[in-house]
Amino acid sequence: MSLDDSVTVYAPSKLTLALRVLGTRPDGFHELEALTVMISAPADTVTIGPAPAGVVELTVVGGGDDVPHDDSNLVVRAARAVLPSDGGARIELTKVTPSGAGLGGGSADAAAVLRVLRDLHGLDHATVMAAAAELGSDVPACVDGHPVMMRGRGERLDPVELDGELHLVVAKPAFSLATPPVFRAWDALGEPTSDRTVAPPAAVSHLVAELANDLEPAAEHVNPEVRAFRERLEGVTGLRALLAGSGSSYWLPVADADAAATLAARVESELHVQAFAAHTLEGHSAPTS
Repeated sequence: MSLDDSVTVYAPSKLTLALRVLGTRPDGFHELEALTVMISAPADTVTIGPAPAGVVELTVVGGGDDVPHDDSNLVVRAARAVLPSDGGARIELTKVTPSGAGLGGGSADAAAVLRVLRDLHGLDHATVMAAAAELGSDVPACVDGHPVMMRGRGERLDPVELDGELHLVVAKPAFSLATPPVFRAWDALGEPTSDRTVAPPAAVSHLVAELANDLEPAAEHVNPEVRAFRERLEGVTGLRALLAGSGSSYWLPVADADAAATLAARVESELHVQAFAAHTLEGHSAPTS
């Protein structure tokens, strides 16, 4: 890659397959233990081109009104965190991943910027990962894109290997959820542990004995529609669904790519919501251009 060329990369969603919240840390963050993966869909696209020194410009294509178009967007903050003094960047962000869905869309976008600038400017891994941790708890897991057990507030990553590809469907209801209110509700509810578990599919059964999401009771407290949506989704599919991150999306494991495509189409048709057929990724591929 050349500093004179633009580079386009995908920013795939991050999916938390299992999440236990272990308590609140002295720094105010929450202690987490989570099995996380990157999935093929939905995915945003990030294009980065050259700009004069010190200049970071952002153009956003798609997305809702809640996607910032200014310097508050996480991709701009990521660029400014690692650009050398003589560097600049023009960023075009094409949004597909819905906001407030528990899929780490903003974090994945920021991680994509960090990856590109790392390679363009020869940045060392420690510098990039330190910047990622400062940007947000989900960003470090998105940088390399490998399946990991995420601990601490998200900065401690232990790589794991799946036993084959996991196919799944992600369903996003019409409403969204912001992450901070869900964690505040978890605190207010007395730090509940979810007792609603799902047997792990074969791809991850060697890593966890069960799948659960401790934020589900808190998400239901913030918005009772969360539970109603899950029950409708499970009624249509006949499968057990799990909350994605802090919500509002739910995901369901399926047998293969054909089953995922068929089920996603059925969910969209019968529930009139967004649904994505996806599979797990084993790391980020080369830039698309």
